[in-house]
Amino acid sequence: MNSVLESLDWVVLGVYFLVLIGVAVWVILQKNRNTEDYFLAGRNVGWFVIGASIFASNIGSEHVVGLAGTGAESGMPMAHYELHAWIVLLLGWLFLPFYIRSKAFTMPEFLEKRFDARSRWFLSIFSLAGYVVTKVSVTIYAGGIVVSELLGIPFWYGAIGIVIFTGIYTIVGGMKAVIYTETLQTIILIAGSITITYLGLQEVGGWTELRATVGPDHFNMWRPMSDPDYPWTGLLFGGTIVGVWYWCTDQYIVQRTLAANNIKIGRRGAIFGAYLKILPIFIFLIPGIIAFALAKKGVLTYDKPDEVFPILVTTLLPVGLKGLVAGGLMAALMSSLASVFNSCSTIFTIDIYKKLKPNMPENKLLNVGRIATGIVVVLGIIWIPIMEKIGGGTLYKYLQSVQSYIAPPITAVFVLGILWKRVNAKAAIVTLLSGLAVAALRITAEINIDSLSGIAYSFAAINFAHMAIFMFVFSSIVCVTVSLVTVAPNYELIKGLAFGTLTEEQKQANKDSFDTIDVVLSIVLVLLVIGVLTYFVG
Repeated sequence: MNSVLESLDWVVLGVYFLVLIGVAVWVILQKNRNTEDYFLAGRNVGWFVIGASIFASNIGSEHVVGLAGTGAESGMPMAHYELHAWIVLLLGWLFLPFYIRSKAFTMPEFLEKRFDARSRWFLSIFSLAGYVVTKVSVTIYAGGIVVSELLGIPFWYGAIGIVIFTGIYTIVGGMKAVIYTETLQTIILIAGSITITYLGLQEVGGWTELRATVGPDHFNMWRPMSDPDYPWTGLLFGGTIVGVWYWCTDQYIVQRTLAANNIKIGRRGAIFGAYLKILPIFIFLIPGIIAFALAKKGVLTYDKPDEVFPILVTTLLPVGLKGLVAGGLMAALMSSLASVFNSCSTIFTIDIYKKLKPNMPENKLLNVGRIATGIVVVLGIIWIPIMEKIGGGTLYKYLQSVQSYIAPPITAVFVLGILWKRVNAKAAIVTLLSGLAVAALRITAEINIDSLSGIAYSFAAINFAHMAIFMFVFSSIVCVTVSLVTVAPNYELIKGLAFGTLTEEQKQANKDSFDTIDVVLSIVLVLLVIGVLTYFVG
């Protein structure tokens, strides 16, 4: 296998890596004095860095590879998930004030403060398992495809090489190293991807020619409710349930906003991140559709959808720019890996190990987190062969289907727990456990669907996005019912952690935490989302 990069590309790629190493070394030299420094960058990060880090954490190589592949294969329906920009606003406006008031390091710690230790234990273990299934393995797999295509080396060499490089600066530098390198990686990734979209449109003959070549159905976000893969009901409502879990309750994303030293900075970071979140439709999904058009015109060929983006790079880009985009793709891989490494490290150390050994010195806690990271990586690599059986083999669809099963009970507990003070600890743990049982049944059924019949087959064949809706309704009913038939929580103990428990001082602090510009920018973003939804109608 030969590399598609030439001498100038290697120079560009080399310079990029040197700058990245320079940023990481600079951060590492700042030293991490304690766990707050290591896991939350000392809670002293600005809004621009927070927003860039939110975007870079979300846009991994699985997004670049998987979203472009989905665009080539199915067109625009998956854009619904990229329009979750409005949900990032929910993080800043609805959830973040409660998180920052609680002074929690992690989402499981917030659940303990709002409910009890059982919910914390559940979410800690569940999150670590979920990271292996939906983040680590997917990112390593996608990274292996990208690196092997671009550098001309075997799949596993590329994947594991990047894992080791990323792991070193994440383990040594902690959250500061992650969040500042992600800012650089965001700039590189956006610049490279915009370039490939522009050149791709030129190659195909412009926007009008692209629409004419692929046909209206490829540009239609709104497939019928009966569509087996992308029913609009599932994408709009099921996708929102998954989006609230991912953007508003998952340590992986929320940890970035917790690095702010107040609610205003954290919210502005979320608003900036929301604007960046709209970009993937135009710089990843549209290039996939361009590749489909170019394949119809005979300009390029690909064997399977997940190869589309690397092939676009090799086909369209001139020497030098290939190196830049290769750097951008590796940036996407490394930023996602670094984020999940740091989140795993934080959750294991703060929510599991420190609970078991509360008197452990700070320096030993940091070492424990580093060891946990290595174990998670190994488990992610082991999971890769299994994940290819789920979601029909297209990477992005796999990711969305698994998330559709694990998200609903967590979304129900967080949303109801914040909106309704009556939700108690027993309701939270019963909802989480019953939701996990249903999710395990569904994943097992989907893996073995070929050997099923009757009701079991029907259960396994329900569209993944519709399944998310059914599971959320089920989880909400369980949560409300158990809350009403058991004793109400002690409202003094959860003061400030749910609506109806805020003090006058806390209400005033909420009002003082935003300016007119924050409101205006948020409204404009919602209008942009509505504009995209209405434009892409077949």
